[in-house]
Amino acid sequence: MAHSHHVRPGGAGLAPAAVDPRESTTRLLRDLRTAVEGLTAREAQRRFEVHGPNALPHHAARQWPAALLRQCAHPLALLLWVAAALAWIAGTHELAWAIVAVIVLNAALAFWQEEQAEQAVEALGEYLPQHSRVRRDGLVQSVLAAELVPGDVLLLGEGDRVPADARLLSGALEVDASALTGESSPVQRAADFPDVARRAVDSPVLVFSGTVCTAGVAEAVVYATGRHTELGRIAALSARVRLAQSPLERQVRRVAWLIAAVATGVAAAFLPLGVFAGLTWAQAFLFAIGLLVANVPEGLLPTITLALAAGVRGMAQRGALVKRLSAVETLGSTAVICTDKTGTLTRNVMRVVEARDGRGAEAAPREEFATALARCTTADERTGAGDPMELALLAFARSCGVALHTGQRDAQRARLFRFDPHLKRMTTVDRVGSGLVVHVKGAPEEVLARCSTILPATGGAQPVTAQAHARAVEVVGEMADRGLRVLAVARRDVAEEPPDRGAAESGLCLLGLVGLIDPPRPEVAAAVAACHSAGVRVHVVTGDNGRTAAAIAHQVGIGAHRVVEGPELDALPEAELDELLTSGQEIVFSRAAPESKLRIADALHHCGRVVAMTGDGVNDAPALRRADLGVAMGASGTDVAREAATVVLTDDNFATIVSGIEEGRRVYDNVRKFILYIFAHAVPEVLPFLLFALSGGAVPLPLTVLQILAIDLGTETLPALALGRERAEPGLMNRSPRRRAESVVSRRLLLRAWGIMGVVSGVLVLLGFFAVLLAAGWRPGADVVGDPVLHEAYRQATTVTFLGIVFCQIGTAMASRTQRAALRDVGVTSNKLLLGGYAFELGFAAAIVYAPALQAVFGTAPPPAWALALMVPFPVLVWAADELYRARGRRRSARADRSHPLGGTRAFGDEMP
Repeated sequence: MAHSHHVRPGGAGLAPAAVDPRESTTRLLRDLRTAVEGLTAREAQRRFEVHGPNALPHHAARQWPAALLRQCAHPLALLLWVAAALAWIAGTHELAWAIVAVIVLNAALAFWQEEQAEQAVEALGEYLPQHSRVRRDGLVQSVLAAELVPGDVLLLGEGDRVPADARLLSGALEVDASALTGESSPVQRAADFPDVARRAVDSPVLVFSGTVCTAGVAEAVVYATGRHTELGRIAALSARVRLAQSPLERQVRRVAWLIAAVATGVAAAFLPLGVFAGLTWAQAFLFAIGLLVANVPEGLLPTITLALAAGVRGMAQRGALVKRLSAVETLGSTAVICTDKTGTLTRNVMRVVEARDGRGAEAAPREEFATALARCTTADERTGAGDPMELALLAFARSCGVALHTGQRDAQRARLFRFDPHLKRMTTVDRVGSGLVVHVKGAPEEVLARCSTILPATGGAQPVTAQAHARAVEVVGEMADRGLRVLAVARRDVAEEPPDRGAAESGLCLLGLVGLIDPPRPEVAAAVAACHSAGVRVHVVTGDNGRTAAAIAHQVGIGAHRVVEGPELDALPEAELDELLTSGQEIVFSRAAPESKLRIADALHHCGRVVAMTGDGVNDAPALRRADLGVAMGASGTDVAREAATVVLTDDNFATIVSGIEEGRRVYDNVRKFILYIFAHAVPEVLPFLLFALSGGAVPLPLTVLQILAIDLGTETLPALALGRERAEPGLMNRSPRRRAESVVSRRLLLRAWGIMGVVSGVLVLLGFFAVLLAAGWRPGADVVGDPVLHEAYRQATTVTFLGIVFCQIGTAMASRTQRAALRDVGVTSNKLLLGGYAFELGFAAAIVYAPALQAVFGTAPPPAWALALMVPFPVLVWAADELYRARGRRRSARADRSHPLGGTRAFGDEMP
């Protein structure tokens, strides 16, 4: 019986951490207080009450009102609240409610997107089967998998999914553990294997929940259930990993607080200045409100949200489902991709790629060779059931002209010696014609040792000489170095059925060698090349064999300058790991545990690299959540990976990631374009208030608060959205990834927005304002409220200021379409949505100016015809000023590239002079 310290309070069971599943089965059964006959039903019920169901923990339901409220407290949302409050103070309740509606709509959209990404741990439960066969009360019973407890004895066979972590008591299994470990090929597990593995997950005597038995029969005792299993540990890792903000989310927050600080600071500073200049406190307060409203870009948050949503739709058309809006931009800033091998770079389908004859020479397989491959199998090619390796052998045999029906194969089989993990070979005795033939396949070293002759590509069998044996061993090593899984195939004619396996597997004739591989996807090589062109490094992080992973990496063009095994990675100090990851080399990390993948993601994050982690298995879930961008395979990936990831590739195509990087860069460029467009209008909106304050009221306000709101929430919205759909500029994918610390609002952007387009626009609109007032006989200090003539002229003058900004917006939008290139390079009329945006803002502005109901709200009046003619060239003047600046920058950039000894491409940032 177990010692007392192994029993939980109440005596009903055992704490899972108190046993060592790798100790002898006698000690383990004793510690688990069970026997090979299994538990009694009463004992199982008692343990169930102590340990709980064999299920993974679920997240507590989020309190949606609090989560939604957090979205409403985003810095840009707070600025919108300020704008709504100011609109309410100004007496325009309709506009205030409209701004509130924008806030709620954006918050609801962001909340919904966040909810979609919170299902990872729950999806892990899909990997537990509904029923399992156990021995209780000495009888085999089928019980719900959720009711399994430590101490239950499981009966496992081909096709069963393992329901809990268990130690084999008898028998042997082939297990597909790819979802848990990343291994392409099934692994062998047997009760009497010596256990010298360094990691429990590699132990040859343990099986784990979520894995699948592909062959064999065994009995095992459950030692861990639910959250205490290896699967549960990964679930806990996923639950603890916090989703990081995307670069754009961080930068938008930073810009929002900067705008808030500037707007508030400027308003506070100029409030006493206005009083000092001669304004009353009421006038000064009105001035401060106008200054605040002019500095708050009310349309920025909805524009960013809708632009990212358009990017999401664009990604969906390219084969990628994006679960967070900001993930589109994150793809664009990706500097490193950490990719899984199995199912991501490869197809996760075994395939024969090489065949050698008995002497090790490359040659077309003889009929005897292909026949042996077809007969020495148990898989069913029609249904796809069975070992993936055997399915590959059957397909290869068929391609060689030997198509053996499964039913015919089994009917002609006299005896079957199943694959034995100890012996590393499988043997069949088949009736062929009037005689019996033994067919053997297995590990080359095991089969070679039992061969007395070899069969070359042509001619009869030859004796196995020392030289021939050495040549075969050399060929096997060379094939293995290229990442191939090598099998030897042999046969022997017998007069009667052999009495035992030993007799059957002696005196064999070596037919040849066959090399299998999980082949790379054909499109991956071009995708990797595109990554390199874009300055993106690709590391392979896999649970598979290092030699195989390195071979696949080289085939698809990944550098694979160094292979780092899991234990070596675990022993690396943080500083050395950081140095390795920033060395510029591409690394293969093999035998990587889930914690190792997390560590790599954290290290890259610490080094300032934006990292995308791809994967498809259960073991990838924590790292997919921790990386800046988790990318899962949609078709072949597990539910766990799909739920944990931010992006799901519906076509399992690694090349889609490259399309995503291009789309992300385009979206980020376009975000900058409409931020430039929106910021450029701050100067012509702020200058009138400064002029009013600095003149001490001698110059009336050239623009009202309501007219500013009409611009920020009305006329500029559709052109800004259209800029979010702008095509990519030439050379987009030849730039290096931008730095994580690089702000979306750069000095050059502010220079273009405020120093060039903003100043030109401000001067032009004030020119129109004064032209109308002076034409009506106004002089500084004149009363524009009491004098009916001047009052009407003043309404026309503010309308000209409003319309002047609208006309300048057209020029600003034209200039904002490119960051570097000339407008002719992208086509003046290529953005049809922007042309529609021009029409909308002109129509909206016309309605405000000419509709009597809106005139009363916004204080507008139709201007004289000559004033309208004066504003016609405004768009061209604003665009021309920026075009000259960009042309100067292109010339300087071209000179710099010519003078650089290595040439090359400029970094992704917006730092062109």
